[in-house]
Amino acid sequence: MQAVDRVERFSGADRLLDAVQRVIQAAPLGRARDGLHGRWLGHPVHPLLVQVPVGTWLSAALLDVLPGQRRAAGTLVATGLMAAAPAALAGWVDWADCNRPQQRIGFVHAAANAAGVALYATSLGARLRGRHTAGRMLGWAGLTVIGAGGALGGHLAYRQAAGANHAEAVAQPVGPGWHHVAELSDLPHDKPVRRTVADVNVVVVRRPGDAVHMLAEHCSHLAGPLSEGVLEDGCLRCPWHGSLFRLTDGWNVQGPATAPQPAFDTRVTDGRVEARLRR
Repeated sequence: MQAVDRVERFSGADRLLDAVQRVIQAAPLGRARDGLHGRWLGHPVHPLLVQVPVGTWLSAALLDVLPGQRRAAGTLVATGLMAAAPAALAGWVDWADCNRPQQRIGFVHAAANAAGVALYATSLGARLRGRHTAGRMLGWAGLTVIGAGGALGGHLAYRQAAGANHAEAVAQPVGPGWHHVAELSDLPHDKPVRRTVADVNVVVVRRPGDAVHMLAEHCSHLAGPLSEGVLEDGCLRCPWHGSLFRLTDGWNVQGPATAPQPAFDTRVTDGRVEARLRR
């Protein structure tokens, strides 16, 4: 863990990371970008896609210790190689919208996986040429490297919370019922402002006709401050990575956020704005 922490703090390769990030963000993916993020699924799709290459390669490693399973093991190695491409693409798209410490770990994670893929490609070539012992050895080496890359992926998900819903915990501290938020006269029109409900930060937007919309303040993607965001056609865009949330219900209209934003019902009573968490 100390070594991984040092990687998080290492800034020597940041220029390279900037260059790679620009290339990925400039790629003409269109709506496919949200698809690769996993917005349609409700959580990142990359962890789901990696199960295929990891599963096939682990199965191949087991078959390699059994007699008479050369063809089956080779088929599994080839299947994993084909499945690795979409998994890597989804991972790179997610990586481009991570914060810098996550990107540093993610880059090493990707490098380890690329080395593992290269070992498996070489393993497949050896198997096809009849060099089955070399193919098995290369496959086990590839599985070892992929395992190390997977451990870094776990660090990204569970230690650095990449891909996690950063707004999920809002429901716990906000109790049931209505809570006072602000005086209506204190809220500017069409400008996101930060307020507090039950010690939870929220973003409040007063629309024409004194309709008031309220969402959790911290973006579900990476906890960006939505009160510093920009209003766009009834939606609020996160200033950090551009996720777009509908004001009326918090729906994530555009990624990289894969989870909607917790939304609040509001009412105005005697000039006082009150809110309750929508469940």
